Amino acid sequence: MTRARRGQVSCVKSAHDTTATAAPTSTYRLQLRPGFSLADAAALLDHLGRMGVGAVYLSPLLAAAPGSQHGYDVVDPTRVSSALGGDTAREALVAKAHDMGVGVVVDIVPNHMSVADPAANPWWWDVLRHGRDAVHARCFDVDFDAGPLLIPVLADDGDGGRAALDDLTIADDCLAYHDKRYPIAPGTFTPGDTPHQVHERQHYRLVSWRRGDAELTYRRFFDVSELAAVRVEEPGVFDAAHAEILRWADLGQLDGLRVDHVDGLTDPGGYLRRLTERFDGWIVVEKILAPGEDLPQSWPVDGTTGYDALREVCGVFVDPDGEPAFTALAAEQGVDTDTGRVDARARHQAATRLLRAEVRRIAALLPAQPPDSTPRPSAMAVRQREEAVAELLCSFDVYRSYLPEGEDAWTRAVRRAVDRRPDLAFDLEVIDRRVRADPEGEPARRIQQTSGMVTAMGTENTAFYRSTRFAAACEVGGDPARIAVTPEEFHTRAAHRQAATPHTMTALSTHDTKRSEDVRARLAALSEVADDFADAVRRWTARRPLPEPSLNLLGWQTLVGAWPIGDRRLADYLLKAAREARLGTSWTDPDPDFEDHVRAWPTRVLGDPDLSAEVAASVDTVRDAGWSNSLGQKALQLLGPGVPDVYQGTELWDLSLVDPDNRRPVDWAARTALLERLERGWRPPVDDSGAAKLHLVRACLRLRRELRPTGYLPLTATGPAARHALAFARTAAGGHRPDIVAVATRLPLTLAAAGGWRDTVLPLPSGPGTWTDRLTGRSLAPVRPDGYTVAPLADLLDHYPVAVLVRA
Repeated sequence: MTRARRGQVSCVKSAHDTTATAAPTSTYRLQLRPGFSLADAAALLDHLGRMGVGAVYLSPLLAAAPGSQHGYDVVDPTRVSSALGGDTAREALVAKAHDMGVGVVVDIVPNHMSVADPAANPWWWDVLRHGRDAVHARCFDVDFDAGPLLIPVLADDGDGGRAALDDLTIADDCLAYHDKRYPIAPGTFTPGDTPHQVHERQHYRLVSWRRGDAELTYRRFFDVSELAAVRVEEPGVFDAAHAEILRWADLGQLDGLRVDHVDGLTDPGGYLRRLTERFDGWIVVEKILAPGEDLPQSWPVDGTTGYDALREVCGVFVDPDGEPAFTALAAEQGVDTDTGRVDARARHQAATRLLRAEVRRIAALLPAQPPDSTPRPSAMAVRQREEAVAELLCSFDVYRSYLPEGEDAWTRAVRRAVDRRPDLAFDLEVIDRRVRADPEGEPARRIQQTSGMVTAMGTENTAFYRSTRFAAACEVGGDPARIAVTPEEFHTRAAHRQAATPHTMTALSTHDTKRSEDVRARLAALSEVADDFADAVRRWTARRPLPEPSLNLLGWQTLVGAWPIGDRRLADYLLKAAREARLGTSWTDPDPDFEDHVRAWPTRVLGDPDLSAEVAASVDTVRDAGWSNSLGQKALQLLGPGVPDVYQGTELWDLSLVDPDNRRPVDWAARTALLERLERGWRPPVDDSGAAKLHLVRACLRLRRELRPTGYLPLTATGPAARHALAFARTAAGGHRPDIVAVATRLPLTLAAAGGWRDTVLPLPSGPGTWTDRLTGRSLAPVRPDGYTVAPLADLLDHYPVAVLVRA
């Protein structure tokens, strides 16, 4: 799929213009790391091609921090990671993929670089060595006017890091702190100087790690001080950071880009316009849309990475009737069920504690004494100004506004902030006027950048671990306040996706999801037996509680959702969840006793024969329904509008949890063996092997590659179990009528309890031709002379809970 092979014309896309892009029919995400290199990925291409994959989608390839397991900590954007095999291995993979007709999509990280090991990052090393006079000084968002650049790395036992300074040494003509090396500026060291003296002469200061959140003098990625923000809004910086990536594009060795964390950029729209001037392939951005939100019309991209589709596809398999039982259990256990209140508190904590340095930097750009006001004492003026900034950052109902285009979102945020804190109304009005007067000025830019950070850290990273009444809704792009999506909403959003962004990516599992699609599918089945599950949690909690209510609910849901799971995996997950929630412990202030209890909990539960047997029995009641949900949501994603992505390994049942659990090695040999059986005509049962899911994935991906579906037509079943069927039709590229139909089963436990499908039927689009189910190989005979077919669902779905129908 080089440009010539695709027949792609070199041109610049206008906003949402997808005619200039040959979007892949699907993507398959591979997580590269030491131990799974570009050569290993190339060896899998035959397997992926046989599955029907349209493009291999690779995690970041550029040189990352030593030992990186994910690649998002880039240290040198000018070369391919040697740990992954270097550029020779990349070229070999691309050549093999293109010879097979498989595209290559690469994840890029324009927002930040790793500075954890300064010696590994030549740009950062230059800045530390030469300060504002460094060649690369403008590459990073550093406040040089604030004094020496603060590097928060020193150990701190309550003395502000002073004792740790005694550990500084001079080694290899560098300042050394344990295993880290820091440069020495020219002319600042002579023999006989002490490390303290040399340190005081540098353009930087090593300070306590605790000072990072409040006093940092460079912008970070969220609250991660080891990741420094890059100023790609500067044309020269953009060119330097993208030179290697665009070289691949110029050679015809790149078919698509996934842009990481676009909301962190100073000017996302400007960045994307500059990118598309240089690259005319398929581009999607990692952007979380609030329910009902669309991308800015001015962005010349094909769409997002699909978290919006994830919420809709997974949510339509959740029974809304289960919500009262989950809510009652949470309230009874002491978990706050007011998700808005939980979210507001978490965001406020993020703004005032974790991102205080960013808040202070924004506040410093605003007038200390607003005009036409009664003068306030200096300390009071500064404090109120910072409080106003923090309140505004917490008040957006989207991740960020994009001024001037997103003025409505900005206006709503200002009004909400004033309503919450009328005592700050004057300061908020000053901020509002300042930003509206210069929407491209520095205060406006920094507020917009930081609001996305506050939302991500407060909502995703904190509130989603506190609002745990129904864990499946606490997902990237999700909404804990609404556990279910109606079929009507699902169809409306799918039709909108087809009309507005037909080449956007869709996803169910990613490297960023809190839990895999199959865990969520099993939790969705719990919504059908919510009362029984709530009673079970009450019994189990009385016997083996976790030490904090929201973690306790999350623990039992996770145990059932990911069962069978080892005690070590479960303990690691719960410890991360507890630290993210910041209720009983945290990353920065761990409570040893609390964490010991969390670590011991899985062993105590799994080592209790009676309790373990009860949990296993609970899993047994929902396992088959979870499989049904897994197949249903996969069919809807793979055949629905957009470009579906399959995360590595999820073509079989995958009960992974949040990273790093979802980056565990994949058993490719097992998948290859099953694929070979499918190629010989095997139609597997739905069982714990997961072969049925692989069968579905293969059938759908090959169908997409063959027919390239377009359009979207909701289909409605009739009969006593009509609400349990979700179906839609699409049209093969170049066709004139719907000739592809996807059918999925909703709420399978409730369906079975009501007596099954009985005489429920699904009318299929009219017209001549025979419909065949790609999963079973069976054909449906027309029931009327005009070729109109009505499919009895009891027959259609007797072998699999899904159907993939194609009209000959």
